[in-house]
Amino acid sequence: MPQPSPPTPDTQDLSHSHALQPFWNLQLGGLGADALQAALSCGLFDHLEHFDSAEHLAHTLGLDPHSTALILELLWSLALLERDEQQPARYRNLPVADRHLHSAASQYCGDALLFRHRVMRQTGSQLSDYLRNGVAPTCPTASTLGSAWANAARVQIAQEQRAVTGEVACALLERLPEFRHLQRMLDLGGGPGLVAIALAQALPALEGVVFEYPEAAVVAHDNIARAGLQARLQSRGGDLNEDDIGSDFDLIWCSSVLHFVDDLPAMLRRLHAALRPGGLLVCCQAEVPRERQAAAQVLPYYLHMRLQGRHVLDEGALAQRLQQAGFGDVQQLCGLRFPVTPVNAVIARRPRG
Repeated sequence: MPQPSPPTPDTQDLSHSHALQPFWNLQLGGLGADALQAALSCGLFDHLEHFDSAEHLAHTLGLDPHSTALILELLWSLALLERDEQQPARYRNLPVADRHLHSAASQYCGDALLFRHRVMRQTGSQLSDYLRNGVAPTCPTASTLGSAWANAARVQIAQEQRAVTGEVACALLERLPEFRHLQRMLDLGGGPGLVAIALAQALPALEGVVFEYPEAAVVAHDNIARAGLQARLQSRGGDLNEDDIGSDFDLIWCSSVLHFVDDLPAMLRRLHAALRPGGLLVCCQAEVPRERQAAAQVLPYYLHMRLQGRHVLDEGALAQRLQQAGFGDVQQLCGLRFPVTPVNAVIARRPRG
């Protein structure tokens, strides 16, 4: 009697991803981030404007040739480098690396990426302790806080505003009917002031103020002078929780600032009072999305901030609070591209009557 044939393997079923693959991908992504950090720290991308071999690059930078070859191949797999077909292979920057990872590029973001990497790795290494013991409250001195913000404004925030935020701010505001008529703006917590500068360059009649901690306001002042806009823009130093932020604005731009205020309802009332009747408030701020996949883009980065008790609201909550503070015609745009994670833009107006 003939024996039945053995079953034919279903190759499609065998190649289907295992349920654990998303979690393995998380770990692989962490190693990819470490590889990017190592490459930036060594200045690899500064030497890959043209095709080069691992051996020659290692000799130039004083690195180990074998390790350099493997790291270059990993960066190629991460879509940062292009590889030719020679043996041994040679590599050069893809456009995204030339634009943002070469230290001479106008939109260089390497320092910002290194800073974000350090913060996220530090947070990750402390999560077990946080889980068991909570997060001890920290009270930095005013001078320490001001110095830290000034350093951030000078380096990583400036790089991100130059490469991402300034362009998004202009594109977002250009869609609004008030855009061409704006005359006086407040860039609240504006860091290096590059968003205000971009808006002033787009609108020749616009004047405004960049409000920041005093040490960071010096950075904004220098950037304004460098752009030749001292006649229309100024920087003002102070503590946004306590000091006068000014008044009679027809635009307040507020980007990722409300996370850090002490009393959020009180701050929203102050913003309402600082606007002219009919004036425009534009808040670009991360909120926790309702949909799981979208939330996965936001929650990891803002975990440390939430552990510290900062304001990271649920999606739609800021719009509701603005209405409670007296704002009208509140609109929300979700998922705008921003450094590290998408944000929601909440647009509100002070009623005229």
